[in-house]
Amino acid sequence: MHASEGLMDLENKQYVVIVQCHLSVQRCSGYFCEKAFCERSSAFEAYPKDRPLRVLMMSCGGCSGRAVQRKVAHLLGRLRKHEGIEADQVVVHLSSCMALDNHHSPPCPHLADIRTMLDRVGVDVREGTRFSPTAERRRAEGTYRPRRD
Repeated sequence: MHASEGLMDLENKQYVVIVQCHLSVQRCSGYFCEKAFCERSSAFEAYPKDRPLRVLMMSCGGCSGRAVQRKVAHLLGRLRKHEGIEADQVVVHLSSCMALDNHHSPPCPHLADIRTMLDRVGVDVREGTRFSPTAERRRAEGTYRPRRD
């Protein structure tokens, strides 16, 4: 987690976008990420459980992740035009398969660039979605790098 993530106003958020690694999506449905969101567990614990939030899952578009900026900018245009939702009401979660060491792969080598692109479109960014018990155990054992939270 970056320093700005702790200061984020999650009460104001209306829309959560989960960006998944394009390579991982080819074998992963995103079920556990979506389940963690619905249960408000793992990286979604801080979101209000009593308030409905919308969620959209998308692929990064493949290495180097440059499609993320275009996809999120397109979404922001639709949200603003059709629903009156502004960029500051949207938060993007870079999925655990992108942001953390896990059984899929090490963290995405393009993560910093993707964050920069998302900063340009004006959305808040958080790292992580579901924290699997196996990956958490491996982090504790030192097999995987620890989460930055």
